[in-house]
Amino acid sequence: MSHFLPTGTVYGTLLNFRAEVDALAPQMTQPPYKAPPKAPVLYVKTANTWSPHGSDIAVPAAVPEVEIGASIGMVIGAEGDVEGFVLMNDLSIPHASFFRPPVKFKCVDGFLGIGPVLRDAQEIADPASFRVEVRINGDLKQSIDFSQLVRPAQQLLADVGDFMTLAHGDVLMLGCGPGRPLARAGDRIDISASGFETLSNTLVKEAA
Repeated sequence: MSHFLPTGTVYGTLLNFRAEVDALAPQMTQPPYKAPPKAPVLYVKTANTWSPHGSDIAVPAAVPEVEIGASIGMVIGAEGDVEGFVLMNDLSIPHASFFRPPVKFKCVDGFLGIGPVLRDAQEIADPASFRVEVRINGDLKQSIDFSQLVRPAQQLLADVGDFMTLAHGDVLMLGCGPGRPLARAGDRIDISASGFETLSNTLVKEAA
């Protein structure tokens, strides 16, 4: 069975859940930023990070735990519209910087589980109805309610479009909820949502 993998660039979105913004609000007024961001804050998940459903993801030996960032990506269609939605497991090395996360924490080889299949946007009445669950070794660790977005799907797409052009095949993540669980080598991560096939990846120790 062929698993969905992007043909364009994958962008993650920071600070798009209200609880995430509320938790960090005191820091946003401190130097060097001094004010909350006005536009969406994006980062790129480079192609070396992409891991299809069912694949093992190697965790560097020096990293005891990784942060799971369950999300849903909007896949951009030929007209700049949304062609479909796909589950994503946006892994990162835990870090304190929230405005401009260093690439070394986000773009480790394999650190983006994707898939398994694209869900046609025509089937989705409202992306705000998405509920995503994260399980580690079968235990429910996080439940994410996408009605709690700062910028709902269409607004996020429009606001990003104000400063950059998304190409056909690019993927824009809706964001990762607060309270992201931690996992380590040996753990199996399952990300599920109603109407989607479950995305599963297993963390393994990096080969020496």
